[in-house]
Amino acid sequence: MSRRTTLLLLLAISAGHAQAANLVASVDRSRLNSGETVELTVESSDVTQFGKPDLSPLDAQFEVSGTRQINQLTTLGGDNHATTRWIITLLPKENGTVVIPPLQVGALKTQPITLQVVETASQNTSAELAPVFIEANLDQTSVYVQAQALLTVRVYHSVSLYDDSSLTPLQIPDARVEQLGESRTYEKVINSIRHGVIETRYALYPQHSGTLMIPAQTFSATLVESRPAQENTLQGTKPGKMIHVSSAALPLTIKPKPDLYPADAPWLPARNLTLNEGWNPTPDHVQVGDSLTRSLTVEAEGLSSAQLPALPSTEVNGLRRYPDQPVLGNRTSDRGLTGSREDREALVPTRAGALELPPVEVVWWNTHEDHLERTSLPARTVQVAVNPSLVVDTPATPTIITAPDDERLWQWQLSTLLLACTTLLGFALWWRARRQPAVQRAAQTGPSPRTLLDDLKRATQANDPQATRQALDAWARQQPETLADMAARFVPLSDALDGLNGALYSESGQYWLGDDLWRAIKAIPVAERGQDPATDTTSLPPLYPK
Repeated sequence: MSRRTTLLLLLAISAGHAQAANLVASVDRSRLNSGETVELTVESSDVTQFGKPDLSPLDAQFEVSGTRQINQLTTLGGDNHATTRWIITLLPKENGTVVIPPLQVGALKTQPITLQVVETASQNTSAELAPVFIEANLDQTSVYVQAQALLTVRVYHSVSLYDDSSLTPLQIPDARVEQLGESRTYEKVINSIRHGVIETRYALYPQHSGTLMIPAQTFSATLVESRPAQENTLQGTKPGKMIHVSSAALPLTIKPKPDLYPADAPWLPARNLTLNEGWNPTPDHVQVGDSLTRSLTVEAEGLSSAQLPALPSTEVNGLRRYPDQPVLGNRTSDRGLTGSREDREALVPTRAGALELPPVEVVWWNTHEDHLERTSLPARTVQVAVNPSLVVDTPATPTIITAPDDERLWQWQLSTLLLACTTLLGFALWWRARRQPAVQRAAQTGPSPRTLLDDLKRATQANDPQATRQALDAWARQQPETLADMAARFVPLSDALDGLNGALYSESGQYWLGDDLWRAIKAIPVAERGQDPATDTTSLPPLYPK
């Protein structure tokens, strides 16, 4: 290997490493009370970087209470991924908006982070002078029925505790309770004494109007007591005593649904609600028979995903729809729970031209501004072009045949008259042909109808929708009528084809059984099938054996 090649390889490796390396900073919460600490995490993926972050930019606005370093090596698919994290405990020196400045490790820097430090008045109560005390707070004193109320339970301790601490489960008969993540711990200075804090947050959803009482919460733990060595207890026992502290019960006023809210709309009390639409692929160049996936996503702040109703389906003439299962999700933040629901459906155009999709609207109550709101998506027009492949071949998807209107009735009458005339002409020619000498029948080309029927039977019994569609298309080409005509006059066949299309066009895929389609093919009335002129009427078995 030449020196130039070696140099190019080293430059490529260095460039790839520089692109992969980064330095990311994050905090466990962005809103805190005065005197409380926050944990800053700085993470680096650069394994060649040694040392630790320079913490001197923090001295102006923060007191660094402690730091610790965690090294982690992860192996995935034979590749090793090493990360280094520095966890820094910070105590803000000021209230209001405080910015954590960028920190530097080698040539990499973090992004600044903004914190909101809320000033709290010092009460100097007797409870705060105790070594362990508990408090419970609601974010608001009154909410609408089924709206979110946030309950925060904090346990303060100025002494060490064993890890056997516990908090009574929160159970409220007339409300649905969801804990927002795991309990988190931090520190707070009260009366110049540093306290450890154990914080647990709940989202409450009252189910009835009136007054709801939040029961008292009890915290239990064992204190760690320092004793002289000669006074140590027997081996296997724990020194210290068990303590129990309880919070006060809290009343919560539940307001009923406003009278001006529409009676036919689902009740959605939320702080904020958004509605989004997505397409895959985009409906810019659509042909008849193409499969489009439309997704409608509603996201509501202050509601769980279980409270969000299904969005209106796309009911449009000339558009077949195959809905998927909804995708539900919840995420937590400082403001509580935010639920989301995504409804997806596969849409298949069955005719060319303009298809008008109606607007989508969601009615909800803005609990932050206390008024009715409507969030909507505008109507959309989808232009569908003719599919050249479906003009030559018979489509596997049955065409929806609708009755003609009064304006086109004369066309049907004229067609009927022409059909009667051609029928009489054909009968006359047949009667004349009977008197002519017999002509030897030309040899059949291509697969026989019996072979195509056997292929169709094997595909349906194998429960293979793709193979069934191909075999069904080939079989239908040799029938005296189109597959759409057969489906229009025979309901079981139409229902079986709908099931096949659902398996072919659904985005998530469906497990399909071909027994219904095979039974429908065999059950088509014999009198309406006709006889293949290439088959022997006396020696061959029937086309659809029982």
